[in-house]
Amino acid sequence: MARWRDIKKGKIPQQQYNEPQTAFTPAPIADRLKAFLTDTFMITMPIIYIVIYFIMGSREGFRDHMAQGWLYIIIPHMLIVTLLWSIKGQTPGMKAYDIKITRFNDPNRLPNFFQSLLRYIFMPISILSVIGVAIALFRKDKQTLHDLISFTRLVKVADI
Repeated sequence: MARWRDIKKGKIPQQQYNEPQTAFTPAPIADRLKAFLTDTFMITMPIIYIVIYFIMGSREGFRDHMAQGWLYIIIPHMLIVTLLWSIKGQTPGMKAYDIKITRFNDPNRLPNFFQSLLRYIFMPISILSVIGVAIALFRKDKQTLHDLISFTRLVKVADI
């Protein structure tokens, strides 16, 4: 590594001293799946428990008003996950497996709230279509359909 003093004195030309471009390693699909399952238990399960037993009163109350109950579950989950993605770049499951969500065109920046919301909305569509997730198996950068739509990518934290 060249010192600033050597560059300033002209001993080393400025164009020779450039920071190396870091290649970001895409997060492995297995780690992404494990992070998703971890988030299911750490974020979704407490919300489901609160909605069923405190808001709806019982399983029978939830069963009688299932559409309303699922809205009570999905809306807070959506807000929590999209805020975590746009503020910290990680959910608890992603943090456990050293994965971070970044913008596709600038891997050093976190996605904004709109990108996170787009990713959240298209993730179930991508998973249910199977093709949306299978795309990652054939792409070098391991991006899924919801990553492509929201212009985000999942990378290993050690690379950032």
